[in-house]
Order: sequence, then C-alpha cells, then structure tokens
Amino acid sequence: QVQLVESGGGLVQPGGSLRLSCTASGSFFRINAMGWYRQAPGKERELVARISSGGSINYADSVKGRFTISRDNAKNMVYLQMDSLKPEDTAVYYCQATITTTTMYVRDYGGKGTLVTVSS
Repeated sequence: QVQLVESGGGLVQPGGSLRLSCTASGSFFRINAMGWYRQAPGKERELVARISSGGSINYADSVKGRFTISRDNAKNMVYLQMDSLKPEDTAVYYCQATITTTTMYVRDYGGKGTLVTVSS
C-alpha cells in the first residue's frame, strides 16, 4: 500500500516562508510525477506545482516566482518552498504522486493534507 505523508504546515505572517515536505512510502515500482495541490475554504482544489520524474516543472500562475517545487528521488520526497506568502495562500495543501505500482498499474495517490494559514 502506498502512503503519502505531508509535513511542514502551520501559521505564518504575510511575507513569511514555509517549507512543505511529502514522503512516499510503501511498495511500488516507480514514482512518476509528484506535485502539490491546495484547497482553500469554499473553493475547489487547484494545482499549485508539479514536477515530473525528469525534472520538468509547472506552477500555477498565482505562485510563480514565490514557490519552488523540488524532489529527492533517492528519498521518495517532494518539497514545496513557499516564500512571500500572502493571506490568499491560506489553504490545505495536499501532496500528490503518480506512481507505477508493483503490478505495473499507473495510479494517482494523495496525502491527507497539511494546513497552511497566512495571517497577521
């Protein structure tokens, strides 16, 4: 069974920084793309950033220049460095990974989320 566990959320003042981490564990053949989504109160879940196994990266326009996604393939981890945080970044942030299972199925997995609150 594949599990994704996020950490690093919390309360931060506007203009501050946070670093989210996500670890994938369990039995699988390969982790393909990894990414971060977020869902603010009363809003739909949206893509924040995504990084392929080869290192190609996509960002939501709202976070370009402020957030940086990276991954450590040896540790099965993905990170989201969030700088210049704004109140509108307040949301639950979810880790997501597209994984090839040991039976060669390609499936999407998600974590339970970590809350980021940007407020003074």
